[in-house]
Amino acid sequence: MERAHTLLLNEEACSQLGEHQRAEFIFEWLNHLKKLLPATDRADIKQNQRRLSEQLSGVLVGSPGPPTRWLLAHCLALLYRLGDTVPSSLLVDRCNDIIRSKDDSPSGLPTRLAAVACLGALFEQLGRMLVGCFKETLANLLKAMKSAESQGRYEIMLSLEKILRGLGVSAVQCHRDVYKAARTCLTDRSMAVRCAAAKCLLELQREAAFLWTSELENVATLCFRAFEGSNYNVRVSVSKLLGTLLAAAVEPRQNTAPRPSGRGRSSLEEVMDLLSGGFLRGGAGFLRASGDMLKGTSSVSKDVRIGVTQACVVLVSTLGGSWLEANLPAFLSLLMELASHSRATQTPGDAAVTRRCVSFILRSTLGSLLGEKAQTNAAKQLCLAVSAQKRAIDAALTDGNVETRVSSADVSASQHVLVCCLLELGALVRGLGSTAAPLLTDTLLDTVVSVLLHPVASARLAAAWCLRCVAMAMPSQGSLLLDRCAERLVALKSSPEAVAGYGAAVAALVASVQHCPLGIPHTKGMMVLSLAEDLLRSASQNSRISLQRTQAGWLLVSSLITLGPAVVEHHLSRLLLLWRCVFPASLREQEMELRRGDYFTWQVTLEGRAGALCAMKNLLLHCRELVTDDIISRLLTPLACAVALLTKSVHFTSCAEYMNTHLSLTVLFIIMIYVILLSARPVESFGLVMNQLVTDLSGQDNLNHPCSELTLLPPLCHHDDLLLVGAALHDTDHRYIEEQLHGSSVGGGSLDNDAFSLCERRDEAPAPLPPPVALTAAAVCLFGSLYPHIISAQRVKILEQFVETVNQLKGQRQQSVQTHVCAALCSLLKHQGGIRGPLGPEEVRSPALSLLMGALESGSPLLRCLAAEGLARLVQVVGDPGFTVSVSLLCFDRMKTARDAASRSGYALALGALYRYTGGISSPQHLSTCLGVLFTLSQDSTSPEVQTWSLHSLSLVVDLSGGLYRAHAEPSFTLVLRLLLSAPPTHPEVHHSLGRCLHGLITCLGPDLQGEGAAVSALRSSCLVGCSVMQAGPDCLVQARSISCLQQLHMFSPPHVNLASLVPALCEILLDYSLLANLCSSYLCLRRAVVACLRQLVQREALEVSEHAVTLVKELPRRENTQLDVTIKEVGLEGALFTLLDRESDPGLRRDIQETLVHMMASSATSGKLGHWLKLCKDVLSATTDSLAPVEARQEDEEADPARDDDSSAFRARSESSGPFTALRWATRRFAMECVCRIIAQCETSDPAHFDMVLAQERRLHESTDFLVLHLGDLVRMAFMAATDHSDQLRLAGLQTLLVIIRRFSAIPEPEFPGHVILEQYQANVGAALRPAFTADASPDITAKACQVCSAWIASGVVSDLRDLRRVHQLLASSLAKVQAGRDTSSQLYNEATATMETLAVLKAWAEVYIVAVQRSRQTESPGSMADMSLSSPANDSSGPESGGAGLLKLVQSDLSTLSRLWLAALQDYALLTLPQEYASQLPATGGSFYTAETLNQARAHYSSSWAPILHATSLWLHSTGFVMADDTPASLSRPATPTSMGHTGSVGGAKSPEDISSDRLHLILGISVEFLCSPHSEDQMENITSCLRALQALLDVSWPRAKIGNDQALSVELLSVLHRLMVTRESVPVQLAVLDLLRQIVTAAQEHVREKRHSAEVDDGAAEKETLPEFGEGRDTGGLIPGRSLVFGALELCLCVLVRKLPQLSPKLAGTSPTGPGGSVWSLTDSDCQLVSSAVFVLSELPSVCSPEGSVSILPTVLYLLLGVLRELVHLPTGGAGLSSVVQAVLQALKSVVTSPMSRQEKSRGAWNLLLRSALNTLLGLWDAADGTVDRVSLLTALTVFLLSAGPDVCTVEPLHALCLQRFTASMDAKDPQTVERSRPQSQEELTGVLEGVRALEAVVQAADETQRPQLVAVLLPLLISFLLDENALGSAPAVSRSLHEAALKDLMRLGPQHSAVFRSLIASSPHLKSRLEAAVKGNQESLNAKASSANAAARSAAKSSPSITLKTNFL
Repeated sequence: MERAHTLLLNEEACSQLGEHQRAEFIFEWLNHLKKLLPATDRADIKQNQRRLSEQLSGVLVGSPGPPTRWLLAHCLALLYRLGDTVPSSLLVDRCNDIIRSKDDSPSGLPTRLAAVACLGALFEQLGRMLVGCFKETLANLLKAMKSAESQGRYEIMLSLEKILRGLGVSAVQCHRDVYKAARTCLTDRSMAVRCAAAKCLLELQREAAFLWTSELENVATLCFRAFEGSNYNVRVSVSKLLGTLLAAAVEPRQNTAPRPSGRGRSSLEEVMDLLSGGFLRGGAGFLRASGDMLKGTSSVSKDVRIGVTQACVVLVSTLGGSWLEANLPAFLSLLMELASHSRATQTPGDAAVTRRCVSFILRSTLGSLLGEKAQTNAAKQLCLAVSAQKRAIDAALTDGNVETRVSSADVSASQHVLVCCLLELGALVRGLGSTAAPLLTDTLLDTVVSVLLHPVASARLAAAWCLRCVAMAMPSQGSLLLDRCAERLVALKSSPEAVAGYGAAVAALVASVQHCPLGIPHTKGMMVLSLAEDLLRSASQNSRISLQRTQAGWLLVSSLITLGPAVVEHHLSRLLLLWRCVFPASLREQEMELRRGDYFTWQVTLEGRAGALCAMKNLLLHCRELVTDDIISRLLTPLACAVALLTKSVHFTSCAEYMNTHLSLTVLFIIMIYVILLSARPVESFGLVMNQLVTDLSGQDNLNHPCSELTLLPPLCHHDDLLLVGAALHDTDHRYIEEQLHGSSVGGGSLDNDAFSLCERRDEAPAPLPPPVALTAAAVCLFGSLYPHIISAQRVKILEQFVETVNQLKGQRQQSVQTHVCAALCSLLKHQGGIRGPLGPEEVRSPALSLLMGALESGSPLLRCLAAEGLARLVQVVGDPGFTVSVSLLCFDRMKTARDAASRSGYALALGALYRYTGGISSPQHLSTCLGVLFTLSQDSTSPEVQTWSLHSLSLVVDLSGGLYRAHAEPSFTLVLRLLLSAPPTHPEVHHSLGRCLHGLITCLGPDLQGEGAAVSALRSSCLVGCSVMQAGPDCLVQARSISCLQQLHMFSPPHVNLASLVPALCEILLDYSLLANLCSSYLCLRRAVVACLRQLVQREALEVSEHAVTLVKELPRRENTQLDVTIKEVGLEGALFTLLDRESDPGLRRDIQETLVHMMASSATSGKLGHWLKLCKDVLSATTDSLAPVEARQEDEEADPARDDDSSAFRARSESSGPFTALRWATRRFAMECVCRIIAQCETSDPAHFDMVLAQERRLHESTDFLVLHLGDLVRMAFMAATDHSDQLRLAGLQTLLVIIRRFSAIPEPEFPGHVILEQYQANVGAALRPAFTADASPDITAKACQVCSAWIASGVVSDLRDLRRVHQLLASSLAKVQAGRDTSSQLYNEATATMETLAVLKAWAEVYIVAVQRSRQTESPGSMADMSLSSPANDSSGPESGGAGLLKLVQSDLSTLSRLWLAALQDYALLTLPQEYASQLPATGGSFYTAETLNQARAHYSSSWAPILHATSLWLHSTGFVMADDTPASLSRPATPTSMGHTGSVGGAKSPEDISSDRLHLILGISVEFLCSPHSEDQMENITSCLRALQALLDVSWPRAKIGNDQALSVELLSVLHRLMVTRESVPVQLAVLDLLRQIVTAAQEHVREKRHSAEVDDGAAEKETLPEFGEGRDTGGLIPGRSLVFGALELCLCVLVRKLPQLSPKLAGTSPTGPGGSVWSLTDSDCQLVSSAVFVLSELPSVCSPEGSVSILPTVLYLLLGVLRELVHLPTGGAGLSSVVQAVLQALKSVVTSPMSRQEKSRGAWNLLLRSALNTLLGLWDAADGTVDRVSLLTALTVFLLSAGPDVCTVEPLHALCLQRFTASMDAKDPQTVERSRPQSQEELTGVLEGVRALEAVVQAADETQRPQLVAVLLPLLISFLLDENALGSAPAVSRSLHEAALKDLMRLGPQHSAVFRSLIASSPHLKSRLEAAVKGNQESLNAKASSANAAARSAAKSSPSITLKTNFL
C-alpha cells in the first residue's frame, strides 16, 4: 500500500494487481491524494495536472464503487480548484455526456453514478466559475432522474445538494425545478432517496425563501407523506427539514426580505396548526383504507405522528433556548391543545401514543434547551396549565345545570393534558434537585395535590408520581407531604376519588424513600400501615368506595414494604395477618366461596387479592432476608388458594355480567399470580398453572389482544442480534417515542394500567403495559421456569399442542400465536441454559425443533432473531454432539432449498448463533463448510437482507471461533473489503454487518497486527482502508462502527492509527460540524462511539489528543451559531466535553465523558496545565444562571463586621457570564468540584513544591511550571462558591473540597510573615462557607459534613487568635446545643438514623477539637515530651502561651462536663451495637441514647465512622480528672445531658458507688478497644487503631486504672495478646511505638501491683522474718510460667517479636543469614527502629521485678541472652548516628538494672542468679574474640564496667573471669586507636552537657572527700580533663561540641592546677604524654583566643564517656 502514496498513480504497480486488489489500491491512492493535494505546491500541481487529470478520468470510466466515486469526485474538484481551473468545463461536458449515454451494461451504471458525483463535487468546489454550464447540467440531471433507478435518484439528489451549496444565490432561477424534482423524491419508495431529497431541500431553503413562505403548507404536507411508512433515518432527515423550515417561517433570517407576492413571517400559532394538522390528519389525501386496516383504527399512522413530534423538537431547538423562554406560555398552550384533541385520543392506544409524543416534545425542549433558572420558570408555567385544567373541570363538575355539565369527553381530554404536564413537571423538579426549592414557595404543591381529586385515574396517578419526584428532589418535603396527604385521606375517606388519589400519593411518597438516603421517620411507616389496615377494614362498609379503599389499602402496604427489611421486620406479623384475612383459610373454604357472591363482590375480592399478591411480590423483592422458611410456609396457603382460584377464572369470564373492567381485574389477578410464582416457586399444583399458561399463550381468546413483538422478544434475543432488526431497538435519542411504533394495538404503556408500578424503584415515570399484554409477557417468563417441574409426559404434550395450534391458524393470528409460543419456548431454553438444566425426554426435541424451524422462516425479522437464538440454546441444553451436527446439517439443507429471502436469512443467522453456545462445534471441517455457505450468501447482491444477515452471522463466527479462524482471515478481509468498496449506499444495513465483520477480524488478529511482515502489513492496511471507507459513508451507525474498529486497532497496534486525522474527525462529530455530507451528531450511538474512542485515546496520549482538537478548530472556517467550537478555542477539548456532559442525559455516555475528562486531567494537570484545569473548573463552577448571592448569615460579633463584610462581598460577585460556559446544571458543577479534589490528590503524589510556597516561588522564577500552592486563593474561592450554592449535592462537594484544602495546606508557612501560615488569610471565607450549613433548614448530611470541616479547621492550628477561632467554635457550640435539646419536632423530617448521624458528627467534631487542645496544652507545658502523642502536627503555637493549647482548651472546657456525658453515652451505644447477633436480646428495647431500636441497623454505620475520636477524647478527659468523680453533677444538669435517659450509662450515680462507675467506664473503654483491635478490618482503619492505642495510653497514665489492670492479670494478658497481634500485622511505625509504650505501661502496672502486695505483706507480718514471707510475683514458688496466662511470658513474646524483626541475627534460626539489607546494602537500623529496640530492651530489663525469685530465675537466661545478643549486634554495626548510641545506652542501662535487681540478693534465688550472671559475663568477655576490627570497644568496656561495679564480688572475682576482665582493660588502655578516643567524645550538645555535669560531680566528690583521700581522687580527675584537650591542629577541624569541651576542660585545669599543685606537678612529671598534650593546648589557646565556639543543635547521641568506670558512676548512681 505504501506504493499508492504518490501524487501520480503508480500504474505499473496497479497493473500487476488482480481486479479486487486494484480497486483497493486505487481507493488508497485517492485517499492519499485527497490529503496530499492541499499540501502540495501549486506549481507542482499545475505541472502534473494534465497527467493526473487523465489518470483520474481513467478511474472515472473504470466503473468505480460508491466510496471510490465520492473520493474520486472530491479529488478531481480539488485538482481543478488548486490547479488550473479552465479545463474544468470540459470535464463537466464529459460527465454530462456520460450521463446522457444509454450504456446499459453492468459497468455503465457505476460510471454514470461516478459522473453524477463528479458534477456535484465540481460545482461545490468551483461554484460560480462553472455558472455557465449550470443550466445545461441541471436539465441533464433532472432528465436522467426520470429514468434512473434508486441508486441513480439517490446520487442525483446528493449531487443537486452540492451544486446548490456551491452556487449559492446564483442558482436562484432554477430553484423551482430542483424543488419539483425533490418533491417526487421525498416520497420515493427507497428510503435512502427520501433522506437525500430531504438534505437537498434543506440546502435549497438557505436561498429559496418560497419554501418557508408561500410553499410552506405544501412542503409540510409533503413531509407528512414522506413520514408514511418511513424508517428511522428518514424520520430524522425529514423532521430536520420540516423543523428548520417552520423555524425559518417563525423567525425569518435577516438577509432575505419577504417577497411581495408571498407572505412574510408566520406566527407560532400558524406553524403549530400545520404540525397539529399533520399529527391529526397525516398527509392529506393519503388516507387509504388498506392503511387503516393495517395500522388499527387510527387513520393517521404512528410513524407520521412520531415524525411530526421530532419535527416539533427540531423547530424549537432551531429557534433556541432564549426563544423558548420568551414564548413558553404560547408554546405550552398550543401543545396542550394537541394533547387534548379528540382525534388524537380516539382509542386508548392513540391516547398513549399522543401522550408519549407530547411528553417527548416537552422533555426534549424544556429538559435540554433551558438552564436551571429557565426550567424553574417553565415549571411555574406548567403549574399554571395544570391549575387552569383543574379549575375548568371543577367548575363544570360542581355546576348543577345539566345543560352545562361537563361531558365525559372533556374530562378525558383534560386528563391527557394533566398527565403530560404533571409528568414533565416531575421530571423538571427531579432534574433541578434541591435547586427547585423556590418553586415550593409558590403554589406548586397545592396545584399538584388538587389533581389528586380528579375523576380520572391516570391524572391522579400522574399527580402522585409528580409528588414522588418532589420528594426525591427535596427529601425534606417527603415527610411533610406524607402527613398532608395522609391527613386528607382520613378526612375525605368517603370520597372514592380522594381515597384513590391520596392513597396513590401516599404510596408514591413512601416509595420515593428508596431514592433518599435520609429517609423518613420510622413512625411514618406505622402510620401508613395503620391507614392501610383502616382502609381494608372499612372497605366492606360502603359499597360505593369498596373498590377504591381495597386498592388504596394494598397500594399502601406494597409501598410500605419498599422501605426495606429494617422497617418491615417490625410490622411483619401484622402483614401476615392481612394476607391471611384476604385469602380463604383453606381450599375447602375456597370451594364454598366460589358458589356464592355476585359480580361486584367478586370484583372487590379479586382487587384485594391482586393487591395482596403484589405486596407479597414486593416482600420477596425488597426484603428477601426476612423471608425465612417459617414465613414461606405461612404464605403457602394464600398462594395455593390463589392458584386454585386461577383455574376457576374461566368461571368469571363466562359470567353473564361479564364486563370490560371485570376482565381487566381478572387479568391483573392472574398477572400477579404469575409474577409471584416466578419469585417464589411453591411445589404444588404446577400442572394446573401450566394448563392456564398454555391457554394464555395459545388460546383463541387471547389473540384479540396480541402482545407486541417488541415487548416480548428483545429480552429473549441476544443483544448483538437486535442490530439486525432496525433502529427502533438501537439506543437512539428518540427511543422514548420510537418504541411506540411497534406497540401493540391495545395501546402503549400508561400509569393507569397498574397503579402498583408507583412503588417500583426507578427514575423515569413508569409506563406499565396494558393488562392483556402484560399477561402474555408474565406467562412467557413463568412458562420458562415452571416447565422443568412438570411430568415428562405433559412436557411433550404441551409442545406438541403448540405445534398443532400454530399449524391450524393462518395469517396474522398464526403469527401472534407463533410469537407467543416461540417466546415461551425460548424463555424455557434460556432458563435451562442458565442453570445447566436438562430439557426432558428425547421426544421433546422434535416439536421444539419444529416450532423454531417454522419461526426461522417467518416474515418478522424479530421472530427470526428469536428463533436463531432459541435454536442455539436448544442445542446447548440438549448437549448431544449428534443432535448438534444434525441441526447444523438441517440448516445447510434448508438453505439450499429455500428461495425466499426471509428463510435464507433466518437459517444464515442460525448458523452463526450455533457457535455462540456450543464449543464442541468448532471443528475446522465444519467451520470451512459454514464459511463457504456464508461467503456465498453474503455476495448475493440481489437481496440486501440476505447479505446483511449472512454477514452478521459471519461476524458471529469470526468472534466465536477464536484461534481456529486465523487460517480464514485473509479471504475474509478480501471479501469484506470488496463488498465495502462495491455495496450500494442505499442499503446501509449491509455496511453495518460489514463493519461488524471487520471489527471481529481485527479482534481475531489482535496483537499480531503489530507485526512487521508483508502479510501482516497488507492485512493492517486492509483494516485501515475498510475503516476509512466506513468513516466516509453517509450512515451514522456505519460511522460509529468504523470508529469502534479504529479504536480496536489502536488498542492492538497504536503506532498505525493516525491520531492527526482521527481526533479531528471525532471532534467534528462531537461539535456537530462536519465537512462530510451527512455527519450529524444527533445520533446517540455515534456520540457514544466517539466518546468511548476518545476515552481510550486519552488514556495513552491525552496531550496529543488535546492539541489535535485545538488545531482542528483553528483550521476550520468560521460559521454561524455554533457554540462548541468557540468553547474548544477558548478552553480546549476538555471544555467542550464539560459542555457536552451538561447536555447529555444518557447515563452511560455521561460516565464515559467523565472518565475521559478524568484521564485527560490525570495526564496533564500536574505537567504544566495545572492553571488551565483549575481555571476550567472555576469557569464551570461559576457558570450558573442564578443572580442570587450565596446565603450569608448575619454577623454575630460586631468588631469583625467591616472586614468580614468586605471579604464576603468580594466572594458574592459571581462572574457575569464572563466565562466560556453558560448556565451549567448542578450535576456538571458538582463533577467540576470532584475534579478539583482529584487534582489536589494528584499533586500530592507528584512534586513537593505543590505544597511548599517558598520552593514554588523559587522554582517559578527559573522554570515555567505551575504549582498548586500558588492557586490556593482560587481553590478556596471555588470551595466557597460550591459550599454556598443552592444545590445540596454541590454544597456537599464544596465542603468536602474545603476539608481537603484544610488538611493539605494547613501546615504551609507564609514566607512573608514568619510564624503564620498561608491559609490564615482565608479564615473569613472558611467561616462564611460553613455558616449556611448550620442554619435550621440545612440538611443533616450537610451539617454533619460541615462539623467535620469545623473540627479540621480548629484542629489544623491555622488560626491562633482565640477571637477568630470563636466564630467557627460558635457554630459547633450551636450544634452541640441542638444535640442537647434532643429530638425536637423539626428534626422529624428525616429518618431517626439521620439524627444519629448528625449528633455523632457533632460529638466527633468536639472530640477531635478536644484531643488537639489537650495535645497543644501539653506541648506548651513541656515542649518535646509529647511528640509521639501528637495526632496531627499543629502548625503554629508561637503566638503566645494563651493562643494555642491553653486557650483552645479553655474554649472546650466550658462544655466539657456536658460533652463527657454525651461521649460516654455514645460509647455505650457503640459498645451495645457491636455485640454479636446472639446477644441481640440484651439490647435495650427502646434503643440507645442516640439511636432508636427501629433504626438500629442504619445507625451502626454512623457509629462505626465516629467512635474512635470519641473514645480517645473520653480517655483524655478521664485522664484529666484522674478518674476522680467530680461533684458538679447537679450544677451541670441545668443543661439536659442527653436526648434519652442516661440511666443506662455510667454517668448517673444512683445506687452505684464512684468506684463502680469508674470501673464501668474503664471496662467500657477497654472493651471497645480490645474488641476493635482484635479485628481491625482494613488498611483505612489506621486512624482508628491509633486512636485506640492513644486512648489506652492516656488511661494507663493514671494510677487508678493502672492499679485495676495490674490487679487483673487475665485482662493484662489479653491486652498483651491483642498488642502482639497488632505488632505482627501492622507495619506502621507510630502504631508499633505506641504498642511498646502500652507494653511498658502494663508492665509498670504489674510492678506496682507486686510492690504493693509485697509492701502490705511486710506491714502485716510486722516483725516476722523476711525469709518466711509468701512469694509474690509470677512464678510463685515453682518458677513456672504458663503461656497464655502469664503476663511475663506475653511481654517476652512481644519484646522478642520486635527484636527479632529488627535484629534477625538474634534468632538462632536466622543467625547464619548475612546481615545485609535489601539490594546488598549493609544492614542498619533507622531511627524509628532504634526507638523500638530501645523500648523493647527497657521492658525486658523490668520483667524480673514482676516475678517471684523462682520466676526470675526461669526468665533470667532469656533476658540476658537477648540483652547481650542486642549488644553483640550493635557493637558490630558500623558507627551510627545518635539513634544507635541511644540503643547502646538503653542496653547498658537495661544490663545495669538486671544486674542490680533485688532478686539477685534474695536468699532463694541468689545462687542461681550468680551462676547465670557469671555465664553472662563470660559471654560478654567472649564478644571481643568474635569481633573483627570494627567492634565498638568502648561500649563493651562500659558493659564490662557495669558488671564489675554492680554484680558484686560473687560474680566477678571468680577466676578465670577476673583475670580476663583485667586483661581487657589493660589491652584497651594500651590501644592507640584514635577512632576509639574520638568516638568517645560527645557528639551533640546534650552529650556535652552530660559530660560536663559528670566533671562537676567528680569535683564535688573531691571536695567532699577526706583530706587524706583527695590526692588519689584528683589524680583521677586531672588526666580525665587533659584527655578532653585538643592540639592546635585538631582544634581547627574539630566539631563545635569538641571545641566547647576543650575550652571547658582547659578552664577547669587552669582553676584546679593551682589548687592541687603538688598532685598536678607529680602527675605531669610522671606522664610525659599528658605534659606535652597540656602544653600544646595552652599554646593553641593563646593563638586562637578570638575564635569563639558556636553551639550546635539537633538531638542525636547520648554520652558514652572516655573513661568508662567514672562516667558510668556519674550516669547510673
